[in-house]
Amino acid sequence: MMPAVAQPYPSKPIRLIVSFAPGGGSDTSARIVAPKLTELVAQPVVVDNRPGASGNIATEIVARAQPDGYTLLWGFSTPLAVNPSLYKNLPFDVEKDLTPISLIATSQYILVVNPSVAANSVKELIAYIKSKPGQLTYASAGIGTPHHLAAELFKSRAGLEIVNVTYKGGGPAAVAVMSGEVNIHFGSFSSTLPFVRANRLRALALTGPMRSTEAPELPTMQEEGFPGFDVRSWFAILAPGATPKAIVTRLNRELLKVLALPDIKSLLKKTGVDPTGSTPQELAAHIKAERTLWARVIKDAGIKPE
Repeated sequence: MMPAVAQPYPSKPIRLIVSFAPGGGSDTSARIVAPKLTELVAQPVVVDNRPGASGNIATEIVARAQPDGYTLLWGFSTPLAVNPSLYKNLPFDVEKDLTPISLIATSQYILVVNPSVAANSVKELIAYIKSKPGQLTYASAGIGTPHHLAAELFKSRAGLEIVNVTYKGGGPAAVAVMSGEVNIHFGSFSSTLPFVRANRLRALALTGPMRSTEAPELPTMQEEGFPGFDVRSWFAILAPGATPKAIVTRLNRELLKVLALPDIKSLLKKTGVDPTGSTPQELAAHIKAERTLWARVIKDAGIKPE
């Protein structure tokens, strides 16, 4: 009898689980990367949307999948770095049940206000809020979302009293600020920058560590007096926990090739994200640092899940 010979990886389609519904920013980015990864591994990489429970459903599917490289997670910052501190009984352990492969992209946020707010800078906004303690509101896309946590970090660092009003997504939140229903919002590039350009929102600062080529005139929160302020959402690809190192190395190599392609870089930037590849070790360190940051913010603000 001939001995069984292991087939080279991959030898069948790969499922890429996305934790959001089709059409959103996370899904759009995944569908930009997947076709190019398909070309490089010579097997279909199929996007499978599994939205719900703040990303926990998709994350659990991958955490419990066979560790054979055929089920991958298009991971998002919230379930990987925020939810472990927000929910007591998650059905997965990020460190034990998932294997980092590569960071894919990061996206910072824009601090915007309704044009009626008497502030043209972050310092002026702080003074304005302090003159009306507890009277001003900020819009978020739900408890534990980057919009919410950025505002809570700002509140904590500046010693402010502002009230959270939640909406069903970043788009509705931005519209609420434009209408004057709420005063302040930390919004994504895609949901706020067009309205800033149309003078329907006033932008004050960016939440990332560097200025953006998409809006170079905007200072960072760090430039505005908040050293170390760095709030970005991010996407990454992970596999189930016990995935063999050879498979992780192969996927990492091919993903870095994809992210280096000029057309992929351009397409991702148009969706408001910055392509950012990494080693598996760098991604693991990034997730750990983010979890530490948001655990502290969640504890200090007494944030509870909805």
